[in-house]
Amino acid sequence: MPDERVDGDDQPWIIIPARFASSRFPGKPLSRLKGANGVERSLIEWSWRAALRVPDVGKVVVATDDVRIAGEVERFGGVAVMTPETCANGTERCAAALEALTDVPPIAVNFQGDAPLTPPEIVSAVIDRMRREPALAMATPAIACRDETYRHLLADRAAGRVGGTTVVFDRNHRALYFSKNIIPFVPDDCEAAPVHLHLGVYAYRPDALAAYVASPSSPLEAVEGLEQLRFLDMGISVGAVLCDPPDGPMIELNNPTDAPLIEAELQRRKL
Repeated sequence: MPDERVDGDDQPWIIIPARFASSRFPGKPLSRLKGANGVERSLIEWSWRAALRVPDVGKVVVATDDVRIAGEVERFGGVAVMTPETCANGTERCAAALEALTDVPPIAVNFQGDAPLTPPEIVSAVIDRMRREPALAMATPAIACRDETYRHLLADRAAGRVGGTTVVFDRNHRALYFSKNIIPFVPDDCEAAPVHLHLGVYAYRPDALAAYVASPSSPLEAVEGLEQLRFLDMGISVGAVLCDPPDGPMIELNNPTDAPLIEAELQRRKL
């Protein structure tokens, strides 16, 4: 399934950051997952295939710091760009990939390499917001929490686990803050909790990426471990794109125990 897309001058590109070193799961991009009919592929190939399902995208590129990952990408017909090991996060790796490429797209989309269940329509919604608002430097999805999801977040917090990331935004759907805690505070007697999950898909203008890597990490970025907080610290507006909850779980491969859950969903979707 080689990437046979034809580049367009005004088409966004998808960049998939993938690093080998990981404190929780070393070599994660090369881990194997079974899909429908027992078909087994590497995590990075599953993520690449998910990115290819996003319509109207000029190119899909894997940005990595490891020759083993680059070799796997080339094996299944993808395009890999080597980036420094010193990249602190996926946003810095996307910026490094653009610096290494000859052509620069008008919009670069950071598609998480450990999230092969990301629905293409959510990526498209983020791209569409950027196209409608040329002055917007960056955009990312926000999804209203269903009751079940909200209860899961509460259970994680009660157990001392770090759950999903939440986001609050203003009336113009510009992000005010992101947190690994549950924001906003919701009283017990509130009938409908206005809590929105943040998904780790980002669309950026190249100039915003260049400004990002030229700026030091912010204190809030460091303490929360959320790379997007550097944009807010710099005074760069981040568009929060409201999306409908996806049909099915949005599970990332953060730990080896997540693999069976992702495999079950790949098989349910007949992928």
